[in-house]
Amino acid sequence: MEFNLIITGVGGQGGLTLSRIVGNAAMVEGYNVRIGETLGMSQRYGSVLSYLRFGEEVYSPLIEEGEADLMLALEPAEALRNARFLGKKSHAVINAYPIHTATTLVGKERYPELDEIREAIGRICPVDMLDFQKEADKINPRTLGVLMLGYAYGKGLIPLRKESILEGIKLTLREKLWEMNFRALERGIELSRE
Repeated sequence: MEFNLIITGVGGQGGLTLSRIVGNAAMVEGYNVRIGETLGMSQRYGSVLSYLRFGEEVYSPLIEEGEADLMLALEPAEALRNARFLGKKSHAVINAYPIHTATTLVGKERYPELDEIREAIGRICPVDMLDFQKEADKINPRTLGVLMLGYAYGKGLIPLRKESILEGIKLTLREKLWEMNFRALERGIELSRE
C-alpha cells in the first residue's frame, strides 16, 4: 500500500501542521512516512504545499504529477495552482473560502470564480467543495485542516483509522488544543454524511 496526499493552502492556514498530524497518524499505524514541503512562501498568504506519502515502502517525499490519491486544498485558487498533481485516481476536497492576494484585491489579477475552479478540477477527478472555513469558525478558525481531514476520513478517502488520527492530533499539538481539534474531526465526519 502506498498513499499520496497533497495539502495545499496559504501561509497561516495550518497546512504544515496538518501534514504533521497525518504523518504522525500514519506512523502510529506502522507506515513509513515521507513529508516534503514548499516553504518558500509560507509567510502570511503565500502559497504553501505539502507532499505527504505513506506506505510499507516509501523512499521519497515527492509526488509525481497526476499521482496524488487525495488533495486537501485549504484555499480554492491553490487547488487550481496545484491541479497538476491530480489524475483519474485522485479525489480533491476543497475549502470554498477564497483568500485574496494583494494582486487580486487591487485588480491586477482576476481571482477565478469558485464554479470555474470546481469545473476545471472536476474535469480531472471527483471534487467535494464546501465552505469548510464556515464550519471551522464555529469551533475555532485554526481547526480548518483537521475538520477537512475528518471530512476526508468520513468519505473513506484516507486509509487511516480514526484512533490513529486522534493519536496524530495528540502527538502534534499541545494538550490544550486537543479537545477543539477532536470536535473539529467529529464535525468533519458529520459533514461527510450530510
